[in-house]
Amino acid sequence: MMAKKTGKITASDFNQFLLNKCGKTRPEVYVGPQFGVDVSIVNLPNGQAMATASDPLSLIPSLGLKASAWLSVQLVANDIATTGFAPMYGQFVLNLPAHFPEQDFQTYWNYIHQFCTDLGVAITGGHTGFVEGQHSTIAGGGTFTTIAAQEQLLTSSLAQAGDVILVTKSAALSSSAILAMHFPETVKQNAGIENYQAACASFYDISVLPEAVIAKALENGKAITAMHDVTEGGILGAIYEMAIASGNGAIIENEKLPVDEAQSKVCEVFSLDPRYCIGAGSMIITCKQAAVPQLIAQLKTKAIPCVEVGRMTKKSQGITLIEKDETTDVIYHDKDPYWAAFFKALQLEWK
Repeated sequence: MMAKKTGKITASDFNQFLLNKCGKTRPEVYVGPQFGVDVSIVNLPNGQAMATASDPLSLIPSLGLKASAWLSVQLVANDIATTGFAPMYGQFVLNLPAHFPEQDFQTYWNYIHQFCTDLGVAITGGHTGFVEGQHSTIAGGGTFTTIAAQEQLLTSSLAQAGDVILVTKSAALSSSAILAMHFPETVKQNAGIENYQAACASFYDISVLPEAVIAKALENGKAITAMHDVTEGGILGAIYEMAIASGNGAIIENEKLPVDEAQSKVCEVFSLDPRYCIGAGSMIITCKQAAVPQLIAQLKTKAIPCVEVGRMTKKSQGITLIEKDETTDVIYHDKDPYWAAFFKALQLEWK
């Protein structure tokens, strides 16, 4: 029996309970469920393929309806963005509280419609229901799909030994933003008003679609080998996942990992290591060394920071972190520390 847990299922539980129990084996399934891979890919006729990704939908009272809708749409879109393409179609399953006000439902859905329209996503269906006793901040689930030429779709499993590892924006982008928005007085008092404001503002930087499209277009799509969205486990967890998914090792330079001041200060309030915290809004990109200056420059023109943090290596070299001239193995945390910090702050009634 699995122990009581929060957050995503662990890799070991995935392997034990789900990996070999995924229904009928069909030859057109090109990429199925895999640890560290953001999408599935199904081959279609005429050299086309369909990439699909699913994520929970958020309805978080402390964030508000607009922010909840933004989070719901962008987290699913970010997974599709790792293919190098924007999502095209969306399905939504809404399991809303039984007493959710009609006006709030209309507002929430209008924002989902608006954000999908902005992304170019056609909502093709789903399910909407109201459930007695539903008090979770998870309001259901969303699935996005895109269609492109099979050979053009990227996955995190395509990274190669020798590739440079790049990271966009900052560590702990989404987790620090949500903590600041949920516990504003605590963050203002302990991290300062400017860091509070910066962390809150970064909430609307959690889309990685802009950097994905720019990266994919570089050298007609030949410079970039793989991309991976940073979610639970943070930047270090995402690089670890990409290495495992692609059958490689990795060497990471700790001093080069991007941690902006606002994210660092907010995480400090909650005794969190930003390198390991949920970091939606940051993208891991692997590419050839020759393309690095051009890609960083291209992203800079769109005000998207990007830094080189390491390199993919042979699997036999392991997944390692260089910190103060000492090399250690990267420890993969099955449970993101953000969750414990969030619920502890709730229990302590932090404001």
